[in-house]
Amino acid sequence: MTQPRLSIGLPVYNGADYLEQSLDAVLGQTFTDFELILSSNASTDRTDDICRAYAAKDRRITFYRQERNIGAAPHHDFVFRKSRGELFKWASGDDLWGRDLVARCVELLDQHPDAILAHTYTAAIDGDNKVIQALEYPLHTDASEPAERLRSMLFDGDLPGAIQADDFYGVMRADVLRAVKPHNSFYHADQVFMAEVALHGRFLQVPEWLYFRRHHDGRALQANPTISSWSRNLDPKRANKLVHPPVRLVAEYILGYFAAVRRAPLTAAQRSECNRQIRRWLTSRVTRRLPGQSKPAPIQYFGAVDALSVQALVAGSDGHR
Repeated sequence: MTQPRLSIGLPVYNGADYLEQSLDAVLGQTFTDFELILSSNASTDRTDDICRAYAAKDRRITFYRQERNIGAAPHHDFVFRKSRGELFKWASGDDLWGRDLVARCVELLDQHPDAILAHTYTAAIDGDNKVIQALEYPLHTDASEPAERLRSMLFDGDLPGAIQADDFYGVMRADVLRAVKPHNSFYHADQVFMAEVALHGRFLQVPEWLYFRRHHDGRALQANPTISSWSRNLDPKRANKLVHPPVRLVAEYILGYFAAVRRAPLTAAQRSECNRQIRRWLTSRVTRRLPGQSKPAPIQYFGAVDALSVQALVAGSDGHR
């Protein structure tokens, strides 16, 4: 079997509401040299039927079904471990991609061999595919120094509204993903995971809105608002609050950054500066909770909303591929 240039992993749980739209957007990419690893996490709605139907009509798709819900974090790792491509990209069963997203990202990585991840600007959409927020990418993850990349991820990512930096869904070099510790299940484990990836190399952004993140009540962030529920969604083993109380889940989050720095291929000076940035971040998190500190800005939806049309950019959004 010919090895694809790119592997796309789409883990899904009860995603029937938006899954077909997401699959049409993936399969309608102008870049076609990819495999799609599709896995259902013991879904109980129509998800499995949709997956089987798409796998039957497109040879690039391999479908798996988990017999029990293994949690979002192990499920994401599962689809990656099944991949064969030089490049890898996770996909979500709710989000949409512009037709040229993958092509533009692969082109950028080919032009910059030192970069390890490429993505595009992210816009938020509602359940009806209406763009509700679009912001330019806010982080300095393209910096040459790992400490600056880490600093920006720690300090510059708190954005109002539905959008944060969605680097997790960028096109990545698979050998780097194999070199980092798999996604854990403590509170904000995704942020620590991407910080560790960034310590291995810089990220690049295509300055166009081609990634559309679905903002709805069923999405993991909205459906799991507490520390315990968030971690339990990542891995059911976290359900026992006596063994995994919130204080432990937060402590693992904080210590996870220091552990990521220890594991990363850094010089002693780089490691020292990264640890200094983590300590600065911790201090800022504590002091902003002190009496008299300003409150976070209320949620807003703003940006280049009116200039974007999902129907014009996304395959399948007008009823056909």
